[in-house]
Amino acid sequence: MHAWCVEAMTPADLFSLAGKTAVVIGGTGELCGAMAAGMAAAGANIVLVGRDAAKAEKRLAAIHAAGGRACFEACEVTSRAALSALADSVQARGGRVDILVNGAGVNSPTPFLEITEEEMDRIISINLKAVMVACQVFGARMLASGGGSIINLGSISGIVPLSRVFTYSATKAAVHNLSKNLAREWAAQGVRVNTLIPGFFPAEQNRKVLTPDRVDSIMNRTPMKRFGEARELIGATLLLASEAGSFITGSEIVVDGGFAAMAL
Repeated sequence: MHAWCVEAMTPADLFSLAGKTAVVIGGTGELCGAMAAGMAAAGANIVLVGRDAAKAEKRLAAIHAAGGRACFEACEVTSRAALSALADSVQARGGRVDILVNGAGVNSPTPFLEITEEEMDRIISINLKAVMVACQVFGARMLASGGGSIINLGSISGIVPLSRVFTYSATKAAVHNLSKNLAREWAAQGVRVNTLIPGFFPAEQNRKVLTPDRVDSIMNRTPMKRFGEARELIGATLLLASEAGSFITGSEIVVDGGFAAMAL
């Protein structure tokens, strides 16, 4: 049982991440970059993880300019050895990892009958296997330290079958299931695992599939009649990462402007 009571905490206290360390895999991208900035503003020490140092510099500059703390770690997230080295490096610098965001991902518009095994293996390796291994590597450390929060990025296409992104959709549906299983496995040991599911947010990995006819179809099924903005993922991120979400695990938080509610 938590020692605090609601009456003794302000909303700012509930959502504060002061003193926490958050590892954000995929943090050099648009969506996870915004999530990282939001957690930094809430007081977390951010470790951006990716492969592009130039992109990281821009993210770091923005966080530092806002008064936040952040650094960059290059990592090949499909490698268990690289992820283990990353976890060791973060722990050596800060003592523990409190929050893990798994946001690396790739997409492909290849028609189903033309998908090669090589393409399937590549997308599975990044979108699913890397998430699983990161959960193993960082989850073990969280269990040893008494708790933590893992936020896996899913996709609306993992809930609603969408054309043109077959492999991506299958891997994201698997991530949703993985998160629920880990939540059940680790709940009693203080490690929460949830899935944050963005709807349609134009980003580097999906712009190539957002053709005019596809955009029209999306808008017709989105009650808010617009795309999401990366900053609109920050609220859900803080809920799942902070004490405000201390009784939330195994959940799927959908941020989609109502798309899933309209999809048949």
